[in-house]
Amino acid sequence: MITGHQIRAARALLDWSAQETAERSGLTRETIQRLEKTFDIPASRTKSLVELRRVFEEAGIEFIGSPGDGPGVRLWK
Repeated sequence: MITGHQIRAARALLDWSAQETAERSGLTRETIQRLEKTFDIPASRTKSLVELRRVFEEAGIEFIGSPGDGPGVRLWK
């Protein structure tokens, strides 16, 4: 699973707005912004987090660490 801070960091590395992320993932801008406010794993449907992770990974983001142990992201292009 991914954390809210990882979502925000991934978006920043890709220079994507919340709106662009929403369009690419099929979620709403408000959902993206809500998920990003959480330090840990956001309260959400697992399907939404899985889809966000897939979209970010296809764009070159690698999720590192785990939610309880140094979660982070890095860009691989």
